[in-house]
Amino acid sequence: MPAAIPLAWTKRGLVFDVARQGVGGWMRHSALTPTPWRLDEERIRVYAGFRDDAGVSRLGYVDLAAAEPTRVLGVSTRPALDVGRGGCFDDNGMILGDVVDAPGGLHLFYVGFQQVAKAKFLAFSGLALSTDGGQRFQRVQETPILDRAPRRSTIAAIHSAHYEQGLWRLWYAVGDDWESIGGRPFPRYHICCTETRDLGAIPRGDRICLLPRGDEYRIGRPRVYRLGGRYVMYFTWGDRAGRYQPGVAFSDDGVHWERHDEALGIAPSRDGWDARALSYPALLRHGSKLLMFYNGNDMGMAGFGLAEATFEGKADQAVAEGAHALG
Repeated sequence: MPAAIPLAWTKRGLVFDVARQGVGGWMRHSALTPTPWRLDEERIRVYAGFRDDAGVSRLGYVDLAAAEPTRVLGVSTRPALDVGRGGCFDDNGMILGDVVDAPGGLHLFYVGFQQVAKAKFLAFSGLALSTDGGQRFQRVQETPILDRAPRRSTIAAIHSAHYEQGLWRLWYAVGDDWESIGGRPFPRYHICCTETRDLGAIPRGDRICLLPRGDEYRIGRPRVYRLGGRYVMYFTWGDRAGRYQPGVAFSDDGVHWERHDEALGIAPSRDGWDARALSYPALLRHGSKLLMFYNGNDMGMAGFGLAEATFEGKADQAVAEGAHALG
């Protein structure tokens, strides 16, 4: 079983309510795949994809008070990254992948969406850089850095990136087919990884990390961390019964994973904004606490929420020493 993992999370509620706290227009509803970043000692910045009335998502952020992360300090008035040029892979919206500080600036990995005639959508990974502290980002190119390849014809979505001594380690969802449920198409995908020293030349071969099991047809949005000397992956799975829930897996090398959803420690509420679904958890360490930002019903239609877990004693020391990519 895993070491240094919280047994339970305490929910703090809906932290950012888009309808009440959003700026309207391009930020009309939803806050997809919330991804926290420690901006400074006073502020935590949560990047997310915000949808307009047409359902097209643009990337922006919400700044929270580090001392009390349920308190909103500010909201981006314009997109940090807008949709791509017509005909490009990201011309119909995007969601967050990861945010990593590395040589050259703040790296924003994102998933761009494009509508096509004979599939529900295509989703491939782009990269943008910020040199102003994360206010605005500029694409490094108008084409994907992780594009289609054999067995990933429709989806190649980076959601975790670690940078260590010149080496990038990437974890992403790969899709190649569609599942028909009630006459509607839903994407089938699983989790893979790779590594590269050049983000402009990511290998085309994928190493499989996790596959759907049982009645599941999709498993994705991998968020990978180092806790207590081990790799921990939070992900989201969907099954044919319509459930959309998170899971957790553990690894010694980041490639070979053991799934232990029983160690997750969080579940949908009895009622309210996260009663029917709980998805896309992403973590940030803050002192002796771990903060989990996540979406609820309808893939974040209401906004994003927060849960906390407190480490004590040996577990706290393990987190202090072993937490990689947790801020």
